[in-house]
Amino acid sequence: MCQLRPTRADLLKIIAAERISERLLSGLSRGDNSIHREAFPGCRAPFLRADTASADDGWRVDIAVFGLIPFFAKDRTFARRTYNARSETVAEKPSYRGPWGRRQFCLVPMENFYEPNWETGKAVRWKIHRSDDAPFTVAAIWDTWTDRATGEVVPSFSMLTINADGHPVMGRFHKPGDEKRSLVIVPPEH
Repeated sequence: MCQLRPTRADLLKIIAAERISERLLSGLSRGDNSIHREAFPGCRAPFLRADTASADDGWRVDIAVFGLIPFFAKDRTFARRTYNARSETVAEKPSYRGPWGRRQFCLVPMENFYEPNWETGKAVRWKIHRSDDAPFTVAAIWDTWTDRATGEVVPSFSMLTINADGHPVMGRFHKPGDEKRSLVIVPPEH
């Protein structure tokens, strides 16, 4: 399981690195207590998405539920099962094919994430980060879901993953015998 560690400071660093102005953050409250230091599936977290109407290089920052909530979900708890989307099957799976087909791509900013290492026989939480500790972004897809009880429109996202069998670092995580997966880390120049 991945846990994100985004903060407003992280967003500012990423926005500076991506040459995106701080005006993108104008919609975010400085004291937004709904964004936690670590975002678990079902929690709210920031993401960057393309916005052709934006004057800021076409980017906008939004807050969304970590774990895509598809249109057919009955409630928000569905997000706990859809926080990662396999790149190989994202276009086919009912939860993801709509936003994928509409090209609702986004970036999730973070300084690090965690994965379980089972080399000792038990899950040991390992922190994965850049060697220079700089923030980075991960490829994701986003969508909106309407809560039938309240009418609230809720944005949500899922991070894209790829097979990591044979990868020298990411191949060390998850249970023995399970397929090894990795987030799709987007290089700063892209």
